[in-house]
Amino acid sequence: MLRAVCFAPLLALCLPLSAAAQDARPDLAALIECRGDLGQLAAIAPLLEDPLKAVALGWQPLPQANMFMSEYRLLAPVRVFGHDTDHIAFSGGGVVAVLDLPDPRPLAKQLQLETAVDTPAKAMFGKEVRSEEVSDPATGKVLIDSAVLNVSNVSSHPGKTLAGCSYSLDLPGDEADEDGGDEAAPPAPAAQPG
Repeated sequence: MLRAVCFAPLLALCLPLSAAAQDARPDLAALIECRGDLGQLAAIAPLLEDPLKAVALGWQPLPQANMFMSEYRLLAPVRVFGHDTDHIAFSGGGVVAVLDLPDPRPLAKQLQLETAVDTPAKAMFGKEVRSEEVSDPATGKVLIDSAVLNVSNVSSHPGKTLAGCSYSLDLPGDEADEDGGDEAAPPAPAAQPG
């Protein structure tokens, strides 16, 4: 009997996640392709703060190759922008797929993104795909809910393309200038530094 009691918790760790737990899995493809929202990205925060929670979902934390990104290897690949990958990264208010594409330019062109930087060493492309006014239920202030699709390369990941979405919730431009921007939610930093 004692063996069964000791064995049961170990068995539970080896079994697949329950249906309820599987339903709680984040839709990474939607988040990466800017079909998600800031609330869905915020729901992932506990996974990023506790590696055991990420491991429970089948995410393997990877060594930090870039100080601005938290990287994970997925148990099963996710399909984004027509490419499969099992490598994702989070940075500030954004999530990206790390794709096995040595040049980000063809994907940026396919997605019709605007050029921010295009040099032999660095390429960054982006486009705001959503900008909507929303009302903060607590204060009644109008905020701008924004999603920016971005594609780039970064020196910490040679031969790879980072493609994903940055989400932010900000005061409208005029109000941010008047208030000094102090009351706005922190804007998402660039999703692909380097």
